[in-house]
Amino acid sequence: MGGVAFLAFGLVGFVLLSREPARPKLPPAKPQAVRTRVLAVQPRDFPVVLRAQGVVRAREEITLSAQVSGRVARLSEQFEDGSFFAVNEVLLELEDEDYRTAIAMAEARLRSAEAARQLALLSHRRNEGLLKDRLLPEAQAEVTEATLAQAQADVNSAAAQLERARRDLERTRIRAPFNGCVRRRTAGPGLLVGPGTPLGSIFAVDEAEVRLPVAVRDLRLLELPDQVRRISVSGNPGYWGGGLLLPWPSEPVAEVTFADALDPAAAIRRQGFVVRTEGALDENSLDALLVVRVPDPFGLDSAQPALRPGHPVTGLVSGRVLTNVIVLPRVAVRELDRVHFVHREKLTLTSRRITPIWSDEESVIVSADSVPAGHLLATTHLVYAPEGAKVEIIPEIPAVSASTNAVPAGTNGVPTGGRTP
Repeated sequence: MGGVAFLAFGLVGFVLLSREPARPKLPPAKPQAVRTRVLAVQPRDFPVVLRAQGVVRAREEITLSAQVSGRVARLSEQFEDGSFFAVNEVLLELEDEDYRTAIAMAEARLRSAEAARQLALLSHRRNEGLLKDRLLPEAQAEVTEATLAQAQADVNSAAAQLERARRDLERTRIRAPFNGCVRRRTAGPGLLVGPGTPLGSIFAVDEAEVRLPVAVRDLRLLELPDQVRRISVSGNPGYWGGGLLLPWPSEPVAEVTFADALDPAAAIRRQGFVVRTEGALDENSLDALLVVRVPDPFGLDSAQPALRPGHPVTGLVSGRVLTNVIVLPRVAVRELDRVHFVHREKLTLTSRRITPIWSDEESVIVSADSVPAGHLLATTHLVYAPEGAKVEIIPEIPAVSASTNAVPAGTNGVPTGGRTP
């Protein structure tokens, strides 16, 4: 019995000693404030600038070919790959002895035909006098009249042949149709060529063109030239009423600044103008294509850096000025269309979804009523952002210079994490 009592006493003691003592209840934890930097935003005007990639190409590029047959006799020093030439400059000459002989033969035929016409004219006038005196049958007078007409036709034919022979002689000298540059020469001295034989490819250097893809929704933000006029079906211009729509040339409006896409630090900064938009969308991207014309692309008259055909460039297209809008930094936008605001007085957090008017890599443009009155924009990435949470504003770190971080007007002394755009 003594052993059983000892075990019972030990069990009761173990239970009492293993029981956890009661702890006092702690007060509920105070909610932790959300820390963020803020930015005071105000409505202002914002000039839209669209960025697009394109490739420079010549406005005019053709394959130079011969119109007559002959052997290449001489090549101009300017008819070499990469050489520049002026309009009407002779680039290539063919042997012309046969064509000069053809001119001499045509001139002889013309003199012979003119002599035959003179003889027929004298005979016709003599027969007309005899016919008046009734000394010649009328049928014989009609024969001389027909002979005169035939002689006149021979003169006209000989004159046309002479004109053609002269044109053929002129065609032995291949002239430049515009101020340009030789892309590639394919003909050499002694080559026997015929009509249509390609001699080389050339392109114009007075102007170049760049096609820039722009989203269709962004066209409304650009000042584009008016390309359309109406004509009646008969072809008479008619600006009102029914008719066909045809391209109408107009003055360029939108300005474009180009930079080197291969080397952004390069000194290429050229100006161009949008002259038209292509009638069809790009099949792959469904973008509209702006045709931008660049004067003097090689800098021959202006000594500017050259924009050669095939050079990729970045075009900055100047658009409309958006008035009374809010410019939000892109870093402040979450989930594509959500931003957080901080009440100036209460320092509480609220979120709102926005509808952008336009955006680029750095900014998102919204209407002025997108920002609630009396609020600052939160610019810090917030992982936890409950509605109505208290906010602790992170002060701006002062710069090394002597300048101080000024408090924006209207913030009631609350420091912000940025500047008013």
